[in-house]
Amino acid sequence: MNHGTDPDHVIFTIDLTLEEARRRAEVVAALGPDWDPVAVLREEEAAYALLYSGLDEEQQRIHAMLVAEGVLPGQEPGRASSH
Repeated sequence: MNHGTDPDHVIFTIDLTLEEARRRAEVVAALGPDWDPVAVLREEEAAYALLYSGLDEEQQRIHAMLVAEGVLPGQEPGRASSH
């Protein structure tokens, strides 16, 4: 199909860079001045630790298998940490 010679089709491009920058600025503004990303990451890490605490032996084995298969995140470098 040759769009260049078809008078019923117009080829155009849209650069969404400015729109994406505006959208991100609006998100940050909506979060407000009290938003603390470091505190949020610490709370997320604490929630993750609590979620997988208290597992029995079988649950620990299944959790380890899911981490090894990449289904669940492990404690690998690059993972958010509160340390």
